[in-house]
Order: sequence, then C-alpha cells, then structure tokens
Amino acid sequence: MSHLVEPRPVKIIFSVIFNGSADISLLKKKIDEQFGEIDYESEKIDFDKTNYYTREMGTNLSRKIFSKKQILKRDEIVEIKIKTNQIEEETSLNNKRIFNIDPGYLAEEHFVLSTGKGYAHRPYLGKGVYADLTLIYKDKRFNELEWTYPDYKTLVIQNILKEIRKIYLDNLREEKIYD
Repeated sequence: MSHLVEPRPVKIIFSVIFNGSADISLLKKKIDEQFGEIDYESEKIDFDKTNYYTREMGTNLSRKIFSKKQILKRDEIVEIKIKTNQIEEETSLNNKRIFNIDPGYLAEEHFVLSTGKGYAHRPYLGKGVYADLTLIYKDKRFNELEWTYPDYKTLVIQNILKEIRKIYLDNLREEKIYD
C-alpha cells in the first residue's frame, strides 16, 4: 500500500506571449498585485516557432518568463489559471488578447503548464483546468516529451528554467523543506 504524502511546494511560473508594442510593465504589475512578488524576469525572447497567435495578437510576438517568489502547493495552479484568464480578458482590446499568459509550476522533477484544453496527455485538475507535463528534469537537464511545444525545446527557455530552478531550490532550503 502506498502512503499518501503531500509533495513539496512548487515555484509558480508565468510564461507570457505578447506583441512587441504591448506594455509588459502593466502585466508585470498585475501579476505582482494578484499573485505576490516576482523574483525572476527573463529577457524578451522572440516567439517565432509558430504563427498560431498571429491572427489574434499580430506579428512581432515575444515571450517573457516570470516566477513568483513565494512557493505554493501544486493544486493552487487551478485558481492561478482562472485568475490569469481573467487578466487576459481584462487587458484585451476589441475581443483580442494583448497577453497570452500561461501559468505553470516548476518542481524539482518537472515543469508543468496549465491549460484549458484537454488532451490525451493532459490530466484534468478541476474547474476546467488541465495539467500539461511539458518538460522532465533528469540527468541535470530538462528533457522534452513528444508533445513539448517547440519553443520549450530550445536551450534559451530551458536555460531560463534552470536559473529559476536554482532559485526554487534555494527557496526550499530557506523554508527548510530541502536539504
């Protein structure tokens, strides 16, 4: 028989796609107000592996990745996804999003995005939210899966996640959750 144990808390990540003309500082402020202090902000990364969002958001798209300072329980990602969807709606213009916010979490062993779209590899979490196992951390590096989005397969994003992972492990040590 297995013994049911709560897993370690996780680092909350906000992966944001936006048009180059959008005011990302506005979104950063909203994230900070809604979810607490941000402890990491990536440089702007070209979002050029797909044109999926071009019709809605235009061209010249970029991505930024933020992480929240406070670590949280994994199941809190459901409410975070609901709130980020509300922020997307609040900041939309003419029914088109300015920001596509993909919240997820980073654990020692993997990186998971949250989504409202179910699929065979996306377990249901509740309230319309699914988990998308995006990368597995093994052998001191992130490893992609067959369904990993193309930009998450790049070293640029994986190196950002490695930086955030170091911060996360420090957070666990500070909270005396990790040796």
